[in-house]
Amino acid sequence: MAWIVLVASGVLEAVWATALGRAEGFTKLVPSLVFLVALVMSMAGLSYAVKSLPTGTAYAVWVGIGASLTVVYGMLSGTEPVSVAKVLLIAGLIACVVGLKLVHDAG
Repeated sequence: MAWIVLVASGVLEAVWATALGRAEGFTKLVPSLVFLVALVMSMAGLSYAVKSLPTGTAYAVWVGIGASLTVVYGMLSGTEPVSVAKVLLIAGLIACVVGLKLVHDAG
């Protein structure tokens, strides 16, 4: 269950990061509220996950998922430039997240 919550928290990290960019210094109400709710939920999920997963692994997975999804969303929405190198590096980051899960299960 901790892994499912951790992945969901990583997705919420991407939500709050994207909302933060759209909040324009917290001058826009809806993105600011989305940021705040997603941030609290993301942190609560990470907190839950570290009760049963090593903190370093959980944090790396959380950040990896959040960063990857934030960049992918930016590329798909046109706000982030797309390049072959960037796509390969994001794929590598996702592979590392999967690898951490596999290593944890084997240990």
